[in-house]
Amino acid sequence: MSHQKIALTPEARSTALAQALIALETEFELRTEFPSEVLAEAERAIADFELPPIDRREIELVTIDPASSTDLDQAVHLSRSDDGYLVHYAIADVPGFVALGGNLDAETRLRGQTVYLPHRRISLHPEAIAEDAGSLLPNQDRSAYLWSFSLDASGELMHTALERAMVRSREKLSYTGVQASIDSGQAGQMLQLLREVGLKRIELERLRGGASLRIPSQDVECVEGTYQLVSDAPLPVEDWNAQISLMTGMAAAGIMLKAKVGLLRTMPAPAQKDIDIFRLQAQTLGATWAPEQPYGEFLRSLDLEDPRQLALMHHATSLFRGATYSAFDGELPQETVQAAIAAPYAHTTAPLRRLVDRFALLVCSYAATGQEVPAAVREVLPSLPELMNDSNRVVNKIERAAIDTVEAASLAHRLGERFSAVTLTGSTEENGNGKSGGILQLDSPAVTARYEGSVSPGTRVEVELLDADLDTRKVRFRILDS
Repeated sequence: MSHQKIALTPEARSTALAQALIALETEFELRTEFPSEVLAEAERAIADFELPPIDRREIELVTIDPASSTDLDQAVHLSRSDDGYLVHYAIADVPGFVALGGNLDAETRLRGQTVYLPHRRISLHPEAIAEDAGSLLPNQDRSAYLWSFSLDASGELMHTALERAMVRSREKLSYTGVQASIDSGQAGQMLQLLREVGLKRIELERLRGGASLRIPSQDVECVEGTYQLVSDAPLPVEDWNAQISLMTGMAAAGIMLKAKVGLLRTMPAPAQKDIDIFRLQAQTLGATWAPEQPYGEFLRSLDLEDPRQLALMHHATSLFRGATYSAFDGELPQETVQAAIAAPYAHTTAPLRRLVDRFALLVCSYAATGQEVPAAVREVLPSLPELMNDSNRVVNKIERAAIDTVEAASLAHRLGERFSAVTLTGSTEENGNGKSGGILQLDSPAVTARYEGSVSPGTRVEVELLDADLDTRKVRFRILDS
């Protein structure tokens, strides 16, 4: 069988791809420009902004983010104490720039969150705030909500304090750079403590029954005008750093529950039928799962280098459903726990990028100091779950569409070629097209796509590319007979 390959130069493919990605902004009706009155209000807020009188610039904070990030929400510092650890975590003072009821506040409610696309970032806030005045850039005096955590020797949280203070980040670090310095033994004490505390917090998460999906990320990078797919498992330092953020979110939830006002991020425990199905999938794929072992511990035991266990990790997404937001004022919500974290939790640490965090910070800052949460804040809380859930749905769809677009473009000139892959799902039954099939992941490039053929999940296969259409964003393979 012969195949007609699409003879586009890399430059032409890049141009066609760039146009297709830009078209997604219109298709999903993204708000790509800020109205003039919003920009004017943001500039006035920056000009009139006053740093808080509490000065904590002596704390040697650093930020740890992807290397290209400029919207820096968090800065961290860790030190030893007599009986454990002291952790300082500074969160960007976005509430100080956004007047409740103003034009900028209204615009952020329409946006919900920052959208990260391969070709651009569409910010929640104007760049003058997101990348400059509100960002915890190094060697700049900034206002922040400064959390101070006292931990015991096991990493358990013993005491929490929160204040609005002036801070100064000493350095902008990257995940890859921090990981390399730790692995080589070159890291200073603060970064060594990040590892030490992070590992202890991970162990505490295990003990309380928490769980996490460790599916390798699939990201799109632009390299010299050409878009490429990259799939990498998270670095250990990302997990250690995430534990500081999770601890903050748990502390924030505790403050709001005690005050009986706030907004939680909740998720129900997986239904027993979903766990039973997942156990059968584990058995089918040859994984050993002891009856008494919690699903979180089982997921931690999986080796993602093993194709069958990678497929099983993808199946585990069925256990992480139903995440939402729950606002409350006076009467506590029926559901207060985020099941994957195994504790009450609130989104609090990314106010530059997520609408809900700004209001959680405001509630916590009043409640933590025994003050009444203002009515102007309380009256907004009931509307936030719907705003955030709607925003999440749109962002999930456009991010998936962007990856599908890049996948199709990266393969459009390779019709008929053969690839090595592993099946993530599989079926011996016919689908609506009269053909059996499922989802697979190529070894290279990092593409996840549909295939035709009858094969069990977790099987290493050789496949042929049948279709890669940039307009429809569809990629399709068929299993070759072994």
